[in-house]
Amino acid sequence: MAAAIKLLTVVGARPQIIKAAAISRAIANGFAGRISETILHTGQHYDDNMSDVFFRELGIPAADVQLNAGSGGHGAQTARMIDGIEAQLLKNRPDVVLLYGDTNSTLAGAVAAAKLHVPVAHVEAGLRSWNKAMPEEINRITCDHCSTWLFCPTETAVKNLEREGMVHHGMAKPNINAPSVHMNGDVMFDNSMHFAERAGKKSSVLRDQGLAQNGFALATIHRDHNTDVREHLNAIFQALLSLSDKHQLNIVLPVHPRLRKCMNANLDPGLGAAVDGSKRMHLIPPVGFLDMIELERNARLVLTDSGGVQKEAFFFNKPCVILRPETEWVELVEHRQAVLAGADAIRINEAADHFLASGVPACPPLFGDGSAAQRVCDVLVKDLG
Repeated sequence: MAAAIKLLTVVGARPQIIKAAAISRAIANGFAGRISETILHTGQHYDDNMSDVFFRELGIPAADVQLNAGSGGHGAQTARMIDGIEAQLLKNRPDVVLLYGDTNSTLAGAVAAAKLHVPVAHVEAGLRSWNKAMPEEINRITCDHCSTWLFCPTETAVKNLEREGMVHHGMAKPNINAPSVHMNGDVMFDNSMHFAERAGKKSSVLRDQGLAQNGFALATIHRDHNTDVREHLNAIFQALLSLSDKHQLNIVLPVHPRLRKCMNANLDPGLGAAVDGSKRMHLIPPVGFLDMIELERNARLVLTDSGGVQKEAFFFNKPCVILRPETEWVELVEHRQAVLAGADAIRINEAADHFLASGVPACPPLFGDGSAAQRVCDVLVKDLG
């Protein structure tokens, strides 16, 4: 029997930890003995509510390596991660490094592995917002061009890579110069479907907040472009207050420590007091994945600047107001399940009014059939086994 493939999975932020659950579950259920996974946590998200809770909830094996990189500027944080990941690559010599998404942890893993000629597999490859002012856009482009296997969640992502010349012609085994591109579906769809029933049984967030099914809107805000720009943050919160008052609608907003810090620094005092004093504004601590699923599938409307939450709204057939001027998930806008509103209070309210009056149109399946993680493992075993 061939030796198991040595897979180093690099995670560092909440979305990556959740995505990793799908791959770890696929390995345990169908590839034990063929894939041996080591999980490295960079420590990009280090607060329990942003990290450890997801390992516990989703049954992911505890991280084998903790870098504890912490926060800081992009350069300093990424440099610490590259240094730590490089040391682990030299020590353990994995066959492949598995990376997710578009965070600084993704960038660090791609650069460290490519420099040492360790093949990279990128899950969620091919996404483009066409806005290089976003750090995430730089991270995802760099990772794609450092990868040997590119696992795309949608056909649009595949076409984006083809336009950039990344087409594997099958003449030889895939490599960094001739990567293998696959439309395998979205591992987040795998997870949302897998954990939806558990969330309904275990989550108490609706009861704890006194929320009725389909009786509230869910909002999330975390992008620098919104949190760190006073004008944008004020416009978004003004829109949320206006929406709440106009429709007598509860707004649930999980507030991460960084968002609270930005609110304290950037919200106009009167607006901040109105938000904190509103009975319909539920500013709650960060929630785990099961609570988030329960909020998403029971919300009447979702407003977010998160790429992951945009998709999860789609998974549960919820309309979405995107608090950004562009999105990497262009399919959602094309199928009118989501509207781009940016940080414009008028556009946010117009989009919300439309969805609250008309609901969301039916959409075709865009993100696979719930077996994306299985396909990732199948490809790696075929090419490396």
